[in-house]
Amino acid sequence: MEQLNEDQIQTILTAYKKKRESEIKHYHEVLKNDEEFKKKNRYRAKIWYQNNKDKRKNYYEENKDFQNAKNIYNYHKRKDNLDYFKTNHSDKYKLLLEKNWIKEEI
Repeated sequence: MEQLNEDQIQTILTAYKKKRESEIKHYHEVLKNDEEFKKKNRYRAKIWYQNNKDKRKNYYEENKDFQNAKNIYNYHKRKDNLDYFKTNHSDKYKLLLEKNWIKEEI
């Protein structure tokens, strides 16, 4: 594989950015307002949801404890009472540290 110099890399990046901008513009100005596109998109989303319902259910079941820990942490953070969370919910605190959702304060 040949190495690309800096100019070639910049050319590729600018072309990609222009392409993405034009796609976004096309979506917001044309497709988003097209009723046929909306119907197709909704139908596709409905089919995907029906086919993957079990996947989503399993995901939520597996991450139920993590979501619960995040909610309790955010509640105590809003109340400015994180020390209480650390002492009374130490298992949830450890879970959040393991998942790198929060950083341990020194």
